[in-house]
Amino acid sequence: MRKFHIHTFGCQMNERDSERIAAWLSRAGHVPAADEARADLIIINTCSIRKKAEDKVYSLLGRLEKDKRSRPDMILAVAGCVAEQEGENLLRRFPGLNLVFGTHQVGRVAALVEKARAGERVSLVGSLPDADRLEGYRPFHRAPGVSTFVTIMEGCDNWCSYCVVPALRGRELCRPPEEIANEIKSLVETGYREFTLIGQNVNSYRCGNGFSFPGLLRLAAGISGVGRLRFATSHPKDLSPDLIRAFAEIPNLARHIHLPAQSGSNRVLAAMNRRYTREDYLEKVERLRTACPGIAITTDIIIGFPGEEESDFRQTLDLLEEVRFDGSFSFVYSPRPGTRAADLAGPVEGGEGRRRLKIFQDRQDEITLELNQALVGRVHEVLIEGINPRPQTRQAASLTGRDSGNKIVHFPGSPDLIRKITPVRITEAAIHSLRGTIENNLVSS
Repeated sequence: MRKFHIHTFGCQMNERDSERIAAWLSRAGHVPAADEARADLIIINTCSIRKKAEDKVYSLLGRLEKDKRSRPDMILAVAGCVAEQEGENLLRRFPGLNLVFGTHQVGRVAALVEKARAGERVSLVGSLPDADRLEGYRPFHRAPGVSTFVTIMEGCDNWCSYCVVPALRGRELCRPPEEIANEIKSLVETGYREFTLIGQNVNSYRCGNGFSFPGLLRLAAGISGVGRLRFATSHPKDLSPDLIRAFAEIPNLARHIHLPAQSGSNRVLAAMNRRYTREDYLEKVERLRTACPGIAITTDIIIGFPGEEESDFRQTLDLLEEVRFDGSFSFVYSPRPGTRAADLAGPVEGGEGRRRLKIFQDRQDEITLELNQALVGRVHEVLIEGINPRPQTRQAASLTGRDSGNKIVHFPGSPDLIRKITPVRITEAAIHSLRGTIENNLVSS
């Protein structure tokens, strides 16, 4: 019996792609292995958004090449963004590598693996016709669960100066709304309660006769059995008034938005080709909080972009103070080949970039803790996802889930509550999670 194991690096789109790879292999008779030692096919699904992520891929690939010396029949494959970026260069660099396939070739993985088993070293990258790209997203059976991703589109048309996604994922392509709705309906029947609609820039979704992303949210939220709906990731320039109203009008739309700011400096934002200003961003944050009081807002921040001066960095700190993000993913700028930013003058030196990053992250941690502590005593509706692997007490089963603001909550309770949305009173707060107790006097769903 042929067994495969997938290592996944990167964002939720990559996680979803790994699910798709597994589904196409399963259709061809392969079965997943619990670990790489039991697999005769190992696939590394890669991310190249930052150099650190790419370096991790090369480190793992080097180790697996060594392992292959004692397992010569093992097929070793690289998929995803690094595969799309490097193509045949990977085969030349790693002699033990059998297969390289890019972001648009997921639907062909089973046939490509057969070629590799026949002794051919294969590299297949590049774009496909739209119909073939969409075929790769054909719905598939998933094991029962609580929360899952549903891809609504892929690619990006924004061409931010630091980003490789448009070159590696292609232009924006949206799945038809009825296909998305049918996939959600089938997943509800499997037992899923929470759905995150994903794409490189979901709020630019357009399909057919002007069918928009807010329209898709309303369609998905109205499907019977959808307990909670989320989406990621959004571009601030595409945060429309209709989408902002959706937070006030759709009861099961989560009270959380991930809205990447990237910088608080207009000069840096212009160099990034973000196509909004600091003032635009702050206005939209204010409108979100008016429409949906208490909404959790998280963000992405790039520190040390080429030409970023201390005054620019201070403006980013000021943005953090003004918005008070619930959390952020922040990184020192990493030049990526083929992007316009890679050729910009004035890169911030590594030590200085790390200094600025630490200042930002330390302050973000303080704000996150302050915001979380303000929740103590309140009752939150928590979708229970499973058993807490690190229980608070040995006397009772400890459950874990997320509230509408996407905050992790741990609390004692019975496992038969898994998949239910249950009222939990917050009793303790830390930076990364909350603790609480179930409010038995309130009705759970």
